[in-house]
Amino acid sequence: MKERHLKKQKNTNGKNNQKLNTFLKYVLLINLISFNIFASEQINSTNHTQSIVLGSGCFWGAEKGYESLPGVIEAISGYADGRGVRPIYQEIIQLKNKFNPNNHAEVVKVVFNSQLISLETLLEHYFESHDPTQLNRQGNDIGTQYRSIILYENDNQKEVAENVMNTFQVLLKGNGYGDIKTSIKKIDTFFPAEKYHQDYLVKNPNGYCPDHSTGTRFNKNKELAKSDNSLLKRGKQIVIIEPEDFCPYCEQFKADVTNLYKGSIPMNFRLASDLSGLKIKTPTWATPTILFLEDGEEVFGYQGYMEPKLFYKYFGAFKLGNSEAYKVAFNQGTDARFCKQYEIFKDTPDGVFIDKLSGAHLFDTKDRFNSSSGWLSFTRPVENAVYELEDNSYGMKRVEIRSKSSDIHLGHVFNDGPNGMPRYCINATVLEFILRKNI
Repeated sequence: MKERHLKKQKNTNGKNNQKLNTFLKYVLLINLISFNIFASEQINSTNHTQSIVLGSGCFWGAEKGYESLPGVIEAISGYADGRGVRPIYQEIIQLKNKFNPNNHAEVVKVVFNSQLISLETLLEHYFESHDPTQLNRQGNDIGTQYRSIILYENDNQKEVAENVMNTFQVLLKGNGYGDIKTSIKKIDTFFPAEKYHQDYLVKNPNGYCPDHSTGTRFNKNKELAKSDNSLLKRGKQIVIIEPEDFCPYCEQFKADVTNLYKGSIPMNFRLASDLSGLKIKTPTWATPTILFLEDGEEVFGYQGYMEPKLFYKYFGAFKLGNSEAYKVAFNQGTDARFCKQYEIFKDTPDGVFIDKLSGAHLFDTKDRFNSSSGWLSFTRPVENAVYELEDNSYGMKRVEIRSKSSDIHLGHVFNDGPNGMPRYCINATVLEFILRKNI
């Protein structure tokens, strides 16, 4: 029946499933500051992409069904589990192979993000969408090519498949159905089907798409607790996507960045399945994934571990934009003498000046003095907060001061401070201030 229908259909151009990943607001800025959001060739992350091969009769409808599931990255029609038969459509449909136990099965390779959809949920859909009690057929599609089969990649997938099948068997028996005929085997080789079979029902919306499901359903009353994302839709936010299980790169990122971060823009943690209501473009199959949001919409994102220096360069562009503060922090610029921020900071009450990005304490008002230079001046930094770097730019020999936490440029240190002490000449635009009583 399926073969007769195939002859009546016209081939059409396949859908284009590749979309350009564009930035929303900061494209020109990112180019201007000369770093590429996707510049890293090696993504140090935990990959949560899995694949499994499933056979449930005609692969046209099955493929379309899988692609409709949130968390499925792609579904590819193909052939598998055959021996001595060429894996092409015109071969497997020959009469001599109709009941050949060595014939290939029509299958779909399902690639999915296990952060968004579990294998258990995927296999529940698989069993619900066909009749696994039929042997070598689904309705009027008869032959070994239509057998019900699960081809797993590893022992964990095998265990999940067996558990889901055993659960469904009980449900089927309760509805008057017999024994499940689905075979569960380890995948050997998957052969993608011909191009005209891929996305067949998208190309041919009036195509043959039978429903052989039994009507038996798993328990759908499982309610998952969802995070309240309303705050993530307000202003600028950082979101770190974590896994449900262990991710070594996530732990490293926490140790190097998030556990030390004290900045003013909130840093939030979410599972990939817990981003409802947010406009996210970056794929979430890898952890960690770092997202920079404004009013609930992704400005840009990064997959994988980010060392502190790289994180703060991205974060600096996000928070500071194309501002004087960004130029000072990352291009070793210098505030104008007696700039507006200097006038605000020169006479603050008792407190501490902090790194504008990381929130780390840098300088204390107790060590501030008026050098009449037009820049903030201190006799010393907070202990272990900054480091020195030789600076021979512009034909001068100076000592540059940088923040240890974010690696941003702060200013320079000179030996002409009061009473023979150093003078740390610091740009006000890369600092924020907090009262001591609020520390």
